[in-house]
Amino acid sequence: MAETELERAEKRFAQARARLQALRNREATKQRKLDTRRKVILGGALVDLAARDDSAAAMLDRLIRNLAREQDRSAFAGWDWREAGSGDAGTTGAAGADGDAGAEDASAPAQPVAGIVSPAGSASPALPASTRS
Repeated sequence: MAETELERAEKRFAQARARLQALRNREATKQRKLDTRRKVILGGALVDLAARDDSAAAMLDRLIRNLAREQDRSAFAGWDWREAGSGDAGTTGAAGADGDAGAEDASAPAQPVAGIVSPAGSASPALPASTRS
């Protein structure tokens, strides 16, 4: 039996709907990755700042100590941010939020993080290019 015009239209509609849902899913994934990337960058910048600034160090200690969820606090058990905040973010080996560690020239100078200024007035070192936009 031949497909009617209505059946063909319904089939095209269902396919278009599936394509739209796939696009929405891809966009949601992209936004989650961007959100995670921002959090990783800000966290690294905070640890770096805390290594150089006593008030930022105290704030970081308070933030970790006052995490509401036990499972979040347990993620920091035994972790000393002073060791993690050595100031050389390029050697941590951490991948970007999208999981791509990238192949960056280690001898390239660090770029300043926008809005982060050290007490001396110079910009702080940035994360590797693979974690920047």
